[in-house]
Amino acid sequence: MSYQVLARKWRPREFTDMVGQSHVLKALTSALSQQRLHHAYLFTGTRGVGKTTVARIFAKALNCEEGVSATPCGQCSACFEVDSGRFVDLIEVDAASRTKVEDTRDLLDNVQYLPTRGRYKVYLIDEVHMLSNSSFNALLKTLEEPPAHVMFLLATTDPQKMPVTVLSRCLQFHLKALTPEQIVARLQHILVAEKIAYDDATLPMVAKAANGSLRDALSLLDQAIAHGQGVLKSDDVRDMLGFVEHTSLAGFVAALCQKDVAATMQAIEAMEAFAPDYLAVLDELLSTLHGAAIVQQLPGSHYADNELCKRLADAIDAETLQLYYQIALHGKRDLPLAPSPREGLEMCALRMLVFAPNENSGTAQRPETPAKKPEAATAPVRQPAPVAAPIAVAAKKAEPVSEPASPTTHVELATANPVATTSEAKPEPIVDKGLCALASQWLAWLDAMKVPGLLDNLARHCALVEQQDDVLALAADHQRIEMLNGTRKSELEQALTQQLGRPIRIEIREPIPEGALTPTQLQKEREAAKRAAAEQSLNNDPRLRELLDLTEGRLLTETIRALN
Repeated sequence: MSYQVLARKWRPREFTDMVGQSHVLKALTSALSQQRLHHAYLFTGTRGVGKTTVARIFAKALNCEEGVSATPCGQCSACFEVDSGRFVDLIEVDAASRTKVEDTRDLLDNVQYLPTRGRYKVYLIDEVHMLSNSSFNALLKTLEEPPAHVMFLLATTDPQKMPVTVLSRCLQFHLKALTPEQIVARLQHILVAEKIAYDDATLPMVAKAANGSLRDALSLLDQAIAHGQGVLKSDDVRDMLGFVEHTSLAGFVAALCQKDVAATMQAIEAMEAFAPDYLAVLDELLSTLHGAAIVQQLPGSHYADNELCKRLADAIDAETLQLYYQIALHGKRDLPLAPSPREGLEMCALRMLVFAPNENSGTAQRPETPAKKPEAATAPVRQPAPVAAPIAVAAKKAEPVSEPASPTTHVELATANPVATTSEAKPEPIVDKGLCALASQWLAWLDAMKVPGLLDNLARHCALVEQQDDVLALAADHQRIEMLNGTRKSELEQALTQQLGRPIRIEIREPIPEGALTPTQLQKEREAAKRAAAEQSLNNDPRLRELLDLTEGRLLTETIRALN
C-alpha cells in the first residue's frame, strides 16, 4: 500500500478531532443539534487551519444515515463515502481552476435536481474568492433562495475580495491561526501514535516554522522524518529549517550584552560555518529580546524558564533592550536590501552597539572628538529663567559640536536674546478705528445672514468702507468686482434688506483703501490674537516653566491652539 502523507492520514473525521476553533465548532454543533440550519456557510481563515475539513465534517453530519446530528456515526455508507471523497451528493469545486461564468452556470443547472444518495446536495466551493465577478453575479440568486435540499459551503483565505452581496447571504465563520502550543500537542499525539522517536526540542521548532498552520506543521513533520531517517533529532530539524544553533545564538547574545564588537563579529563568523538563514537568526534574536523584556516586567512568566532570556534580562536595562528590539526589527526589514545577508546582520549588530547608551551618562556611545566651544556671539547661553519674567522660546537651539545625542529625544529650553527680538519685531500697522468698526459690523452681518457659498465668499473678501443711511459702500479688488455682477449684487442687497429690515443699496468701489479690513482678514487677526494670548498665558504659567526647566524642554509654539 502506498504511503499516505500525515496531513491526509490525520485529517479530522469528527468535530471532536479538530484542534482549536472552539468558537466555530460550538456554533455548528448547536445548529445541527437544534436543526437550525442556514443554507449558506462561509469559512474564512489562513491556510491549513481546517476550513475544508470543517466543511466536510458538516456535510457528513447533514447526510449521515443515522440522522442529522453533530456526531455523525462514521460507520454508514454515506459517512464512509464522504471520508473517502466519493459521496455523489457532495460536489467539491475548486474555484481557482473554474473561474469562468460558464463553469458556474453548468454547476447551477443541476441545483434543481434532488440528491441522489443523501439528504442534502452539498456544494463545497473552495477558494471562492477566485471566482470572476460574472460568476458571483450568476451565483447570487441561487445563493439567496436555494432549493430546500441544497446547502452551500464556501471556503476562502481572502474574504475581502468577495462581493459584499455574497457575504451578506452567508453565515460567516472565521477560523483562527493555531497557537504553537496547540500545534505541539497535536504533533506529539501523532508521533506517539506513529511510534516515531523525537527530541522534545524539535516540535517547538516545527510549530514555530508552521506559523499557525497545522497542515504546514504536518508537511514539515513529514519532511523532518524523512530528513532524520525516521527519527526526529534537534540538530537535523534545526539544519532543515535553517534555524541557528542555540549555542551560537547564546554566544551572539553574550557579546551584545558585553558590548564587545570583536566578540560579536566572531559570533557571527561562527554562525557562518552552519550556513544559517540570517532572517531566521534575526527572528530568533527578536524572540529572545521579547522574552527578556517580558521577564523584566513579569519575572514569574514562563519566559523565565528560558536561560538565554533570563540572562539577557539581567544583563541589559529595559531601555537598551527596547532599543535592541527596534534595531533588530528594522534590520529584518532591511535585510533583503543588503549586499549579502551576513553583511545585513553585521550592520544590525553594529548599530545596536553604537547606539547603546553608556552606563554612566545614559548617552549613546560615540567616538571621542576634541570639544569645540561655541562662540558667545553666535549661540544663546542656556540659563534658568527668572520666575517672575515670561519665558521666551527660542526657535532653534545651538548645541556644542562635541555634545553627544541622547538615545531619547530631548528638546532644550533656551532664553532668547532680547536685543535680537527687539530688532526683528515688526511695527504694527496703523489701522483706522472707524474702518475697524465697520469691518466688525460687516462680519457680524455676514455671520447672521448665512448667504450661499460663492456669494458669501465674495462678500467676505469685500471691505465695508462707508455707510450712509441705506447705502453701503463695499471695496474689493478688480477680480472680485467682476464676479460680483448684477445678479449676485442684487442677491446680496436682498439678504441685507431682510437682515436689517429696511431697503439696502450697495455701491462697489475699487481698490480697498489702506486701513480697511475684509471679514476674512479680520477673522485671521482675531485668531492670531487669541493664539498670541494663549501663548503668552502658557509662557507666564509658573508650573509649565518649572516643568520645562526640569525636563530641559521647550514649548513648540506652532502647536498652540486657542480654545473658543
